[in-house]
Amino acid sequence: QNMTGRSLTQTQIALSALAVALTGVVLWQALKRREQANKSSAEEKDLHSTRTRGADNAVDGMTGGLSTPKASSSSSSSSGKTTPASAGEKTPLHSNARSQQTKDHLKIEEIDRRGKSLFKEKKFAEAAEAFTEAIDLIDEQYGDGPEMDLNVGLSRQLITLMNNRSAMYEKGKMYDLALSDCDAILARQPSHQKARNRRLRILESQNRYRDAIVEVCALQLQFMQENRDKLRMGIPLTPPVSQNKIEELMGHILPEEIEKCLAKVKAEQKKRPLPSKHTILQLLQSFSGYSAWMAQAAKSGSVSSLTGDLDKFQGDTADAKAEKVGILLARGRRYAYDQTFEKASADFEAAMSIVEDGGNDVVQRLEGDSHARLLEWVGMSRHLRYDLDGALQCYEACADLEPTNTELLVKRAGVKMDAGKHDDALQLFESALGMDPDAVDALLHRANLNMLLAKPAEAKADLSRLLDLRPDHLLARLRLATVLVNEGDLDEAKRCLDLAEDIDPNSSEVHSYRGEMLFAQGNFADARAKFDKAIACETGNPTPYVNAALAVMNTASTTGGPPDVADAISLLEKAIAVDPQFHAAYVHLGQLKLSMATDLQTAREVVALYDKGLEFCRTAEELKDIVSMRLLTLAQVDAASLLKMETLSMQ
Repeated sequence: QNMTGRSLTQTQIALSALAVALTGVVLWQALKRREQANKSSAEEKDLHSTRTRGADNAVDGMTGGLSTPKASSSSSSSSGKTTPASAGEKTPLHSNARSQQTKDHLKIEEIDRRGKSLFKEKKFAEAAEAFTEAIDLIDEQYGDGPEMDLNVGLSRQLITLMNNRSAMYEKGKMYDLALSDCDAILARQPSHQKARNRRLRILESQNRYRDAIVEVCALQLQFMQENRDKLRMGIPLTPPVSQNKIEELMGHILPEEIEKCLAKVKAEQKKRPLPSKHTILQLLQSFSGYSAWMAQAAKSGSVSSLTGDLDKFQGDTADAKAEKVGILLARGRRYAYDQTFEKASADFEAAMSIVEDGGNDVVQRLEGDSHARLLEWVGMSRHLRYDLDGALQCYEACADLEPTNTELLVKRAGVKMDAGKHDDALQLFESALGMDPDAVDALLHRANLNMLLAKPAEAKADLSRLLDLRPDHLLARLRLATVLVNEGDLDEAKRCLDLAEDIDPNSSEVHSYRGEMLFAQGNFADARAKFDKAIACETGNPTPYVNAALAVMNTASTTGGPPDVADAISLLEKAIAVDPQFHAAYVHLGQLKLSMATDLQTAREVVALYDKGLEFCRTAEELKDIVSMRLLTLAQVDAASLLKMETLSMQ
């Protein structure tokens, strides 16, 4: 949320990639060492001769296929000499079978040569028919009988012929037949890379991107299994599928998935719970009127006294309704003062319902600015629930009552920001600053928007102007420190944080920012200490828990071994416990749990974790992270099942 606290800094985003690399589970990050050095142009590189590999324009050979058996008319004596069989010795019963195998083998070789010749002539359909003839011959003679099971060479030969035929089907654009052969090959040999690559190409050409990403995961998992020792040692290797290809496939899948999730978010926005106390306080405290609101709430009386007053007004007259609205508004503000925000929201909405039902008769009887303040509080409550249309409606109605209130313009701009309407937000900020060039709320929140838009110079200018007006503005100091860190000016960033700590030595955010700066310098141990201090200052702030987990994943254990993944998982679980809507915690926790899963059922439970995280996502950007991880997790689990793997762990 743009107005309720900072998003992840660039340092944290970089840490995300590093943490993923450590887990070895996020395929498009873990295997991003380098792009393929040599790209083969045609399937002809795939194709080999039956007897000699590498023949020009040859079809994939029959590795380990049947060789012509030698005559068995002689046997070896214990001395190593070869002697003829005695006249009275019976011919072994299996000699006829061997003779038949030899004939079959020769016939298959003849058909194979014919298929290759047709391939060279680009007669792909006829070549496929030739390979089919050879396959049928094997099926007729051996089928799925014991000879096939026992004869490894025969099985390999059958796989090679099916792969050759599949290649011809692909070249002839008979894609369904090509896929059918790929399926048959992979059923016999799940690790057959050529068949899987062909299946990937065809699925992609048919826009079957979800199935294609499963094939990508299968290729990557097989690669990681075969090279696990080298990967652990950090030896650069060329992955079987490039980073760009994975991103391309995900780019086809994500928009539709995100759109579906956004539609669900909009449909359920009125049922959504409020954010955590920490998030709500971050929003309220970002406005200069916060102290005045809280002072007014404290003077209005306790919850119990206001509840007693409310019980006195049960009548149905316009006067009684107006009195009830005033008391509900006062009690709602008192609930907010006590940080009981759900009850505060309920009172504001109850008062709003009375006003809407009573119309002008009730509105005209409200005291002072009660109507405007009710609209403002309901607008904030709805904004926090991500009911953006409802929030904007309240703010605009309030602005009609108070057209020169710059704070309302800033709040309207915040709704526009969350709706992704950045140009509209900038116009509202301009209007606010046009009314009052010293409007600190407008300067702060416009700086937030410029940071989101990657305009650090504009953000820095607004924050500097704000601090000239209000040197003790804590949030502005922290935002400026973020800009300075991203500019690489660590000395000035440290000075900025020193001033922030002077303003509030017990600020959780100040210590969390200090930890991030230490992390950026590679000082993970001291960074962890600062994150721990931030947690101690405010246990409800989820950010230092996540940052501490990332610090753990970049620190060797006390024995010099790998990072303490269990500790990192515990910290991420605590982040979710204090703020179930903190989506970054779900992303990192899912990655770590997936890497530690000892079986596929446990891996599937990670999908359930992502589903929980999706319930709380509010923006397309938040959805993108978790939807991506969920799709890849499902694809990896499906790929592992295809490869007959029992776990995704590379341990």
